Order: sequence, then structure tokens, then C-alpha cells
Amino acid sequence: MKKDFYAMMIAVFGLVTFGFSQAQNPECMTNLSIYAEHAKVKNYDAAYTPWKMVYDNCPAINKANFSLGEKILMHKIDNSSGAEKDGYINDLMALYDASLEHFPAKYSKAGVAIDKAILKYDNKMASDEELHSMLDKAFKEDRENFKNPKALYLYFSSLVDLHAAGKKDLQDVFDAYDDVTEKLEEENQKLTDQITKLLPKEDAGTLTRREKSQLRVATNNSETYGKIASSIDSKLGGLADCDNLIPLYEKNFENKKGDVNWVKRAVGRMFSKECTDDPLFRKLFEAQLALEPSASAYLYGGTLKQKAGDNKGALADFRKAVELETNPNKKSNILYKIATIVRRTSKSEARNFAQQAIDANPSNGRAYLLIANLYASSANDCGSTPFEKRAIYWKAADMANRAARVDPALSSTANQSAASYNAKAPSKTDIFNSGMAGKTVSFSCWVGGSVKVPNL
Repeated sequence: MKKDFYAMMIAVFGLVTFGFSQAQNPECMTNLSIYAEHAKVKNYDAAYTPWKMVYDNCPAINKANFSLGEKILMHKIDNSSGAEKDGYINDLMALYDASLEHFPAKYSKAGVAIDKAILKYDNKMASDEELHSMLDKAFKEDRENFKNPKALYLYFSSLVDLHAAGKKDLQDVFDAYDDVTEKLEEENQKLTDQITKLLPKEDAGTLTRREKSQLRVATNNSETYGKIASSIDSKLGGLADCDNLIPLYEKNFENKKGDVNWVKRAVGRMFSKECTDDPLFRKLFEAQLALEPSASAYLYGGTLKQKAGDNKGALADFRKAVELETNPNKKSNILYKIATIVRRTSKSEARNFAQQAIDANPSNGRAYLLIANLYASSANDCGSTPFEKRAIYWKAADMANRAARVDPALSSTANQSAASYNAKAPSKTDIFNSGMAGKTVSFSCWVGGSVKVPNL
């Protein structure tokens, strides 16, 4: 419901003709203009009375009754207490419901439910049960419009707290975790797709003012999704370790082995938590292969073959996984996972797969970070002098910086990595003493390529 004020003001005055054409109470139009002017300068106390008159008598005359009405009531809530405050909170709850009734094309079921849930949460008016119930209903009924980062966190966090209180099963926590993280990834992918299209124009200096704003907003929103994803992972904590996963899936395997969605999520979580040495992982993998011989199934099969020492067979399965996946983003994720597996045996092979992941999805920041780590871990293998060996960290830092740029959701991790790599690279004193300022260091090891030493 939070919209840009000036865009809203255009809507207010642009719909004046509509108000008159509907033969509304002329006092409504007068008071609409009055409260809009007060709201423009954030004088919400003065705006309240004329707004209330319009809202009570002509609620559908203009969307500003709801967009500005929310701001006015929020101000009243923040500046009142006791029964008076409770009254304003109830008024705002009713306004949220009415917004969907009068302007269904402008407001969504999920958006309204989220606004109501957050209002109750912020004012300590909802138990974990009520909060989770409100958000769970909204998520399941209107997943498409359930995008609010804070709401996504509260949805999951409240469930974890209910599990800790013995009121929800661990399986419910895992199911919600999958649902929420998938939603976060979907929304972030939309943002990074937009960022990927705009970055070349930024480099060329040809961004329009509108595009600069779009890039800034997409970057900020992606960073927010990244922070929420980290918070959700922290909230899950040790609940998803192998000691909890294995007995839970063992207990449910016989009843669930025909449920392809359950099997895929179970084997996927065991894979991500590196529980692949347990015999249950093979049982789950074989169940998935029988139900749906998809790309991920061959990814897991390749993992098992590699653990058994069959690197040739593993690579064959990995390539089959890539071949089966047609969605570029999913293909990129599979290639990234393959890269993380083969890095144990070949850094150059891992980089090849990571680069393919980037080729499939240029906004795959994790692939850039992996390459950065591969470079950094090869410092002692590249170069004949201490200066040359440490110069590889500049190359690693560059890849980490690229990760932050293409996927701002990873910016916190990526920036920390880049800072760490730069700290390990030659210092200004090292550059001065070596006489290498402005020169090029080439790498004859598997990394290849070169870096230019910074000028002093």
C-alpha cells in the first residue's frame, strides 16, 4: 500500500472529473482537496477531519482515501495511547479491508492480509498462532502477491517459534522454509534480470534518469531480499542438520516415497546439508529417479558416483543433468552445484562449470563467488615470487565484486569476501618496493590471464 506520494497526488487530482461524474457529495471533493494539501506537507492532524468526512461518505471517490488514509491513521497511532490508540488501529484494520472492496484492481488479498498482520505484530496485538495463521492463509491463497520481505520473514519465524513451543511439527518448518526461500529466489531473480539488462547501459553511461531510478530500486530491493534470506537461514539454524533430517525422513519415507514433491525436497535438503554419506540419501535419490528422472536426479547420482571414486561416471551424470534442464536459471543453478562438487578434484573443471552457470544466467552471483574462492585458494600455486603469488587476490577480489554487482542479494557476503581478498593482496608498500606499479602480472597456472598492478 506504500506508494510514491507524488504519483498518488497525480491520481488524486487526475480523478477529480471522475468524482463529479459520479455525482458524489460536493463536500467530498472539497474535503478531498483539503486533506490532500495537508497530507502533502505531512500535517496529518489537520488532514484527519476532512479525510474522515470523505472516507465515511464517499469511500470510492478516490484511491487517496486509502493510500493517504493509511498515512493519516499511522500518524494517529504513533501519537496516541491506550483506548484511543486501539481505536485508530481498528480503524486502520477496517481501512485495509475496505481498500480491497473498493479498489480490487489496486490492492491484493495478500497485500491487505500482510498489512493487517504487520500492524498487529508491530503493536504487539497478535500471538504467534494468530500471526502465522494470517500470513499462512495469505501465502497459500495469493502467493503471487506475497512479496513483502518482512512478511516473508515473520511467516517463517512465527512457525519456528511455534515449533519450539511444541505446537508445530518439524516437517511443517521444512515445508515453509522451502516455500519461503523459493519465493525469495523468484522475486530476487526478477530483480537481478532487470539489473543485468541495465548494467551494460550504466557502464556505457547511457542510462536514462528513469533507468537510473529503476537500477537503484532493484539493487536496494535485491539487497533486502538477501538480508531476509540470511535471517531466515539463521532462524532455521540447526533444525536442518543431518541429525534432525535423517530420522525425520527415515520415519516418513515409506508413506511419502510416492510423493514426488516430498521426495525432491527431502533429497534436495540432504544434498544441500551434505548428508550424502547416509544410506537414506541413496534411497531418496533412487525414489526420485523412479518418479521423475529430472536434471536434479542426475545431479545427485553424479554426486554418489564421485564419492565412490567414479569420476568419469559422475561427469557423465552431471552432463546429463545439464542436458535435461531447459530453464536457463535452473540450468545455471545445476551447473553451479556441479562446480561446487567437482572443485574437490579439479579447480579448473570447477571454474569451467561455474562459468557455464554464469553464461546460462549472468546474474548468478554465487558462481562468481565460487570462482573468486577458487582463485584465492590457488595463491600458493600461481607465481614464482611472493608478490606474484599474492597478486592472485586482486583477481579474486574482482570476481567477488562482480558477484555483488550482478546479485545485490549477495552484496554483504561478496563485499566481505572482496575486502578479505584485497587485504591479502600486495600493499602499497609492497607495490612501491617491488617497482611493479602499473605493470601486469600474468598467471601461468590453471588460473591463466593476468592482473594489472594498481598505480600508486
